[in-house]
Amino acid sequence: MPDDRDAVITGIGLISCLGEGVDAHLANLGGAPVLDSESFPGFAVHPMTALAYDQQITKREQRQMEPWQRIGTYAAGQALDAAGVKGNAELLSRMDMIVAAGGGERDYAVDAQILSALPRAADPGAYLNEHLLSDIRPTLFLAQLSNLLAGNISLVHGVIGSSRTFMGEESSGTDAVRIAVERIHAGQGDFALVGGSYNAQRPDVLLHYEMGGLLWHKPHEGVWARQAAGGGMLLGSLGCFLVIESRAHAAARGAKALACIAGIRTDRCARKPGQATANATAQLAALGGVRDGMAVISGASGAPLPTTEEKSFLDSLGLPVRATATAIGHGLEPSFVANVALAAAAIGQGRLFAPLEAAEATMDTPLTAALVTSWGHWRGEATALVTAA
Repeated sequence: MPDDRDAVITGIGLISCLGEGVDAHLANLGGAPVLDSESFPGFAVHPMTALAYDQQITKREQRQMEPWQRIGTYAAGQALDAAGVKGNAELLSRMDMIVAAGGGERDYAVDAQILSALPRAADPGAYLNEHLLSDIRPTLFLAQLSNLLAGNISLVHGVIGSSRTFMGEESSGTDAVRIAVERIHAGQGDFALVGGSYNAQRPDVLLHYEMGGLLWHKPHEGVWARQAAGGGMLLGSLGCFLVIESRAHAAARGAKALACIAGIRTDRCARKPGQATANATAQLAALGGVRDGMAVISGASGAPLPTTEEKSFLDSLGLPVRATATAIGHGLEPSFVANVALAAAAIGQGRLFAPLEAAEATMDTPLTAALVTSWGHWRGEATALVTAA
């Protein structure tokens, strides 16, 4: 039965290689892959769609932002617009904000200089310490604090309630949504802007994940096809924010509830064999288990070991599954938020979007509920239950 403390989604801002907004995403999911294979030879990424940033951010404000901040601030503005609260000073003054963010972008010239000279240094450890202290300017670091995204959203859009910023790759996004939902359920808040952004078009992040042996180098394949061939991630630039509020708060201001986040569980483990499956099994049980009219929106990254284990777990459920990283790439911090958004949009239409690759089954019955999963490429397991509003 509906409850006044239900956490409902009333606004979605979503941007990726597939375009702007959930309608564009539902229309373009399953189309030809949108990839940039030329900017970073040897690596392919799903690039951000061309955006007219002026629609949400003035040129003056844009100048002080790195690309990931512009992506996030733009998506946040979209969500506020969609929820009907953009420019409403009274509502925005008491709107909470929970942001999932990385650590900012780097000075590539300094990085290249250090990496090039390090192998030739007589004492590599001493050389690295010296140049980290002398070449990386304090002002550079201060300009890249993760909470600058929340600060820019406050300045540009006027969201000035409480603010929290989480770091921690995929888990930062899952916990951002979880805490917003739990605060609403507990009566500790009524109204929150939740989300994050990721810029995959950066040589430093490609280097980072390549050193971990996590990237895919062959022609584009879907997540499950990659998993069967040894695994690998294709990163994607992504921005997604949700306006989540209590059912009573939404009704009082006449806002339409798009979907309900009926429950969410997050956890982490050391990723010994079977531990992630055990966490996911417990999360599913806590959310009421499998039901009729349900599908899975999977955040599987393509990283070899977790993707293999997640596929085995999902196969045991007997539900239709969609791994959205096939179409939009893996966006780390905002990937879970984006999948919640896509689940809400699909439930709003009453049908699951078409399979994204051959390994995914069709769904001919109406869609009434979705499990949104996130198994981080390194740590963190989460499951959310999204239902009709």
